Amino acid sequence: MTIGDAPREGLRGGAPRDLLRLVASGAAASRADLARLSGLSPSTVSLRVEALISEGLLQETGDGKSRGGRRPRRLALPTGGALVGAIDLGAHHARLGTLDLSGRVVEVRSRPVRIEDGPEAVLGALLDEVAALAPATAPVPAQRGDGTAADALRGIGIGIPGPVQFDTGRIVSPSRMPGWNGFDVRAFCAERIDVPVVVDNDANLMALGEHRAAHPDLDHAVYVKAGTGIGAGVISGGRLHRGAQGSAGDISHCRVMADPEPLCSCGNTGCLEAVASGAALVAALREQGVPVEDLTGVMRLIEDGDRHATALARRAGRSIGEILAVVVNFFNPQVVAIGGRLADCEPLLASMRATLYERCLPLATQALLIERVVAGPDVGIMGAAQLVIDRIVDPA
Repeated sequence: MTIGDAPREGLRGGAPRDLLRLVASGAAASRADLARLSGLSPSTVSLRVEALISEGLLQETGDGKSRGGRRPRRLALPTGGALVGAIDLGAHHARLGTLDLSGRVVEVRSRPVRIEDGPEAVLGALLDEVAALAPATAPVPAQRGDGTAADALRGIGIGIPGPVQFDTGRIVSPSRMPGWNGFDVRAFCAERIDVPVVVDNDANLMALGEHRAAHPDLDHAVYVKAGTGIGAGVISGGRLHRGAQGSAGDISHCRVMADPEPLCSCGNTGCLEAVASGAALVAALREQGVPVEDLTGVMRLIEDGDRHATALARRAGRSIGEILAVVVNFFNPQVVAIGGRLADCEPLLASMRATLYERCLPLATQALLIERVVAGPDVGIMGAAQLVIDRIVDPA
């Protein structure tokens, strides 16, 4: 069901999900409040509110305070505890949780994963755990709509650390994910749990979560996720931009070096991921004889002022900055924000920022914000939940 004649997604406070968010935040408690805050006509607001109520996403809770006329009916989120599940899968860890329909985190936990165990084992265990977080909800729950607690879970959003064909939910040629190529995540999940499942690249979900949390008033933004791998999500016209096949923002395999080394996991040489990712820093330090096990060890060396690790971090920052300079000059965003483990690496961030100012046109950088992602470790599951909420509110 499509709720009303939804305006373009960039309209502030006008889309059905924005009306839902206004009620959830406490900014609006009636149809009149929604009309005033959104700028929509009372009749349009009423149509959308009725559709949200019929979908079980809003409810009327009684009469509000009169302002001289008939007492308005108060609006609120359902008291039945409707939740959305979210999974943010990384190369070595997964963050998962439940959020309410306003996008507020209700419960969250992290757990280690072995991506090489394959999609069935990894996703199966994570789905079971998310389902268990929703009261009385289990894989393939009872018939929805019967008023039982099985109705608590309304959908699940999943972020994958590799290329995802968004329309199909299928993973396409991921790096460092053996056994995952071509895997149909959506179909696998449909066999295990009876709620809608939405699948996207993890960098896209970070972009969506950070944009909604920190920059909802900006129309154009680039959010970089730099951890074991590197990716980016693009916000254009106030909405997530995926491109024709879902690969927009994938900067990981842009070439930054003319030198034939190092070899990237994709089979090419000199890719950004091969020289600037957490995995690349670990490999480079090992080649120099520095004993380091993982990215945590690299970060510890940088914090301790190790010259080898610091020099590699600065080089990585320059490489990321070189690629982002092309993106900034071409796309002209209002903000470039970096998240992931490497966002806490000050030498890398400083080098990236300096390269951007050096390589970009003055017009592109005169008002450009260059910053860290501020939404915290839950940004990925926040984005996953927003994706589900958007799909619930407006399936079209």
